[in-house]
Amino acid sequence: MTWESALSDEALIAIVDDDESVRVAMGGMVESFGYASATFQSADDFLNSSQLPGASCLILDVQMDGISGLELHARLLATGHRIPTIFMTAFPEARTRERALRAGAVCFLAKPFGRDDLLGCIENALGKQAP
Repeated sequence: MTWESALSDEALIAIVDDDESVRVAMGGMVESFGYASATFQSADDFLNSSQLPGASCLILDVQMDGISGLELHARLLATGHRIPTIFMTAFPEARTRERALRAGAVCFLAKPFGRDDLLGCIENALGKQAP
């Protein structure tokens, strides 16, 4: 699988991370795959966004100021928003990984991760097969 082969059919990938440099880099990477991206600096920003209903996939940092990625995912599920979710973290603890996967995460990525790893997770979240 190569990242150059991915093309979008109007999928919107929402990225929530409290680190601006990560948001910018992730948004650019997602767009280089051919998908639209929307970035948010906090869970509250995403929850209050008009982009929430249109998100095809959600990429969440596990540890953020305020509402954590795991808490945001739980709130979305509780309100009927079942968005395929990819968690990412700089602190990949086994317990946190297990908790995220039990909650229905599509992928759990340890930072730093490669482009192909992210693309594979996004394609998995969107139900696409690698070419």
